[in-house]
Amino acid sequence: MSTTKNKWLIPLAFTNIYVIWGITFLAISFGLKGFPPFILSGLRFLVAGILMIGYLLSKGEKANSMVNWKKNAITGTLILTGGTGLVAWGEQYVTASEAAISIATGPFWFIAIDRKNWKYYFSDKFIPIGLIIGFIGLVLFLKGSVHSNAVHAAVDGNLRITAFVVLGLSSITWVLGSLYSKKNPASQSTFMNIAQQLIVAGLVSFLIAFFRKEWAGFSVSAVPLSAWSGVLFLIFFGSIIAYLSYIWLLSVKPAALVSTHTYINPIVTVIAGWIVANQSINGSQLYGLSIILLGVLLTNVTRYFRLSKRSKVKLRRVRRFFNKTGKRYQPI
Repeated sequence: MSTTKNKWLIPLAFTNIYVIWGITFLAISFGLKGFPPFILSGLRFLVAGILMIGYLLSKGEKANSMVNWKKNAITGTLILTGGTGLVAWGEQYVTASEAAISIATGPFWFIAIDRKNWKYYFSDKFIPIGLIIGFIGLVLFLKGSVHSNAVHAAVDGNLRITAFVVLGLSSITWVLGSLYSKKNPASQSTFMNIAQQLIVAGLVSFLIAFFRKEWAGFSVSAVPLSAWSGVLFLIFFGSIIAYLSYIWLLSVKPAALVSTHTYINPIVTVIAGWIVANQSINGSQLYGLSIILLGVLLTNVTRYFRLSKRSKVKLRRVRRFFNKTGKRYQPI
């Protein structure tokens, strides 16, 4: 897929991971009203993967390379089962907004682990400055969220602390999987790679659900409509559209810049929670959000204002023209 001919795909893909994944945190909380966490994750991944691979096979695409299956199995297990499945587990004890904020350390882990691109990251002073400012905003945002939270007041404090630790680990597994995917791409279409990743992640999630005994006592008939609506959103928007956008962006943009979605997702989660679930937004949260936005802007400022070669040539021609005419009409 050419990024030069289809430049509009990049902002569209960023919009998908910024907005859709922000809403998925809320969709997970709805899904948890009827599904245990790893059954929920396994269902959304496996159904999405089967739908995608079924379509691709009907179009004649092959999926018989064991090497590609192995690569996609590692990526899918780390990013989806580890990164997203653990989020579903954590949201049993924290709010959707808190979960979104907790995994927003992603850009820092990308820079810390992605040693190959340290030179690039630290050659642009705006990237580390923006990441630091964004982290400060996250701290302020978390502080405001914790003080205003009454939804999980009855949850044991130790369980909440454990949930935050697990959410931090999910961020690390997400980064490890993303970097592995970027450095070890499978030799298939992006669609086929994602389909295989989703299928493996779904099966691994169901296996974890089996060992956690989530299937015991679970009844599909007892699942409320709100939980099914959350699952449907997770399948079609979270697991197909947004995940496709994310994996494609990793192939055309630096990983740390793609990971800035973890700064925007909490903003979208809070706003969606306010609109859909009547969750309030206080002054501390709004202040933290503004700091986060500033951080994201700085991490991308060079890309926003970088001129193309053609624009630079035009500017040099204009500069030379004005220099000549200025000299020509200078008073003697």
